[in-house]
Amino acid sequence: MKLKKLFHWTVIAPILAWFIYFLTPDSDSTVILMLCGVFLMLSVFSAVHHSEVIAHKIGEPFGTIVLAISITIIEVALIISLMTAGGKETSHLARDTVFAAVMLILNGVLGLSLLVGSVKFNEQFFARTSANSLLVSLIAILVLTLILPNFTTSANGPVYTQPQLIFVSIACLTIYSTFLLVQTVRHRNYFLPNNKEEVVSVPTAKESILSFITLLVCLGIVVLMAKKLSTPIETIIRNAGLPQSLVGIIIAAVILLPEGIASIKAARKDDLQTSLNLSLGSALASIGLTIPAVTVVCSIFDLDLVLGLDYKSMVLLGLSIFITMLSLSRGKTNILYGVVLLVNLAAYIFTVIYP
Repeated sequence: MKLKKLFHWTVIAPILAWFIYFLTPDSDSTVILMLCGVFLMLSVFSAVHHSEVIAHKIGEPFGTIVLAISITIIEVALIISLMTAGGKETSHLARDTVFAAVMLILNGVLGLSLLVGSVKFNEQFFARTSANSLLVSLIAILVLTLILPNFTTSANGPVYTQPQLIFVSIACLTIYSTFLLVQTVRHRNYFLPNNKEEVVSVPTAKESILSFITLLVCLGIVVLMAKKLSTPIETIIRNAGLPQSLVGIIIAAVILLPEGIASIKAARKDDLQTSLNLSLGSALASIGLTIPAVTVVCSIFDLDLVLGLDYKSMVLLGLSIFITMLSLSRGKTNILYGVVLLVNLAAYIFTVIYP
């Protein structure tokens, strides 16, 4: 392995971020917070780079799973750390973060990928079987976790009882694990990209190990930096008179940035199949793994967990799912689908600010 690999900015940036975090643990200086924000973004971009190196080494569709699982680890760690620190006041945090992540992925990441790809290539093609498999799994988990709690009667409010939480968690893990079996073993060909023209040099074993270690370093500091910046962001939003739910959207946007960048880059290379694997796969992992993990933590620390969405959010979620299903129903896309999804994203953010 070449020595310059060890001094590449994608290796140096997350290491410096760790030093900054531990050298300024309680600092609320504006300069320090801005510096933390810069290195948070650099660490996110580093995570993208090293995830792609690993993806090139192990091939598709396993490469896209690496990035999806990495994003989910960040999300789960951040939610759990904030919930355990905030206690009962954070009972809605998991719901808000997961909902924000799903809306940003379905409308933002997928919408931008379709738009960018359509602008450059006019039409792009993908396997409908892969999109159907992803959407069937995603819709089932979304309804079980975010919609059904509003209509159960064993407990008052949009919450599940302990036995219901256990059942739903097992259901999420069953659906997600079965999907992984389909994606990686039984129907792996559904998710393989059609674009074979680009020749990418396969990283060596040492380069892949370095990228794996650096990816873990990146994921860890992204969680800590996001947690450090969440309070100042919350204060800014409160002072501006904006809804606190915007905090979840901002944090989710930062967490999803690696997946978003990788998905859009794939669409620009006319590899929409990989783009769909990344975006919809991350949405599925985001909710399918997060809810069971949060359920376990809430049970251990005796924390309340509110999952049911309000009616406005259910309408927006239903609209997002319906648009996504129609956009991916034919196996090819055009610019209109991307624009409509982005408009729906704008409607979601606008109605958060002006409910």
